[in-house]
Amino acid sequence: MSTDHKGAYVEYAPLNEPKPFGENVWIVDGPEIRMDLGPLKVSFPTRMTVVRLADGGLWLHSPIAPDERLFAAIEKLGEVRWLVAPNSIHYWFMADWNARYPEAQTLAVPDLDVKAKRPFRIDAKLEDGMRFAWSDEIDWLLVPGTSFSEAVFFVKSARLLVLVDLIENFEPQRVRNPLQRWAIQLFRANGSLPYDARLTFRPKMREVRQQVAKMLAWPIERVTMTHGKPITEDVPATLKRAFRWAS
Repeated sequence: MSTDHKGAYVEYAPLNEPKPFGENVWIVDGPEIRMDLGPLKVSFPTRMTVVRLADGGLWLHSPIAPDERLFAAIEKLGEVRWLVAPNSIHYWFMADWNARYPEAQTLAVPDLDVKAKRPFRIDAKLEDGMRFAWSDEIDWLLVPGTSFSEAVFFVKSARLLVLVDLIENFEPQRVRNPLQRWAIQLFRANGSLPYDARLTFRPKMREVRQQVAKMLAWPIERVTMTHGKPITEDVPATLKRAFRWAS
């Protein structure tokens, strides 16, 4: 995996800078990453979510490639106490954040201890049903798959659903590469889980349906995800369409 500050997408500027996304919530758009998909290298924009908890500590979801400017900006918001790797794809930079914040508790989905190609410290696994010090403020559940599972989170005070890949919401007009723009529309990566990624959930569809139903029962008013435009309008109907594959 590599990062690239100029490439396939019109970026969500400014990069590596916390942007308010509700009370005590920030999103940070990062540089593109290039991932190997078979013989191809495909570019993806990145995003992390930061929540300031009631005790003043920071909860960081899917941390992006850091630099000193980003570390300094995060530290102005509070003390980093939680680092979250929400699936077995979005973990690559956890080791960098571990090193910067060794006192922070690091949480990861259950399979990452064996799947991670770049090892990092894991203090606890996100096993479905577990409670943490922040559980009164953030609900969560695990959507199980085969090649990857995803932990999804609901920030109660902000009525915010925080996802990684269960929705990819690329805006075709921001995609510079015409071939990649065509692929995004073909695989439905503009407002749902892409067709190819759905295959990982098919063997566990009964559990997936149950978990998605619980998730959609949360009083969600906004959604942010790692790839693409956050959802802030017509949210219930948009989520219903996005998860039709799991209904």
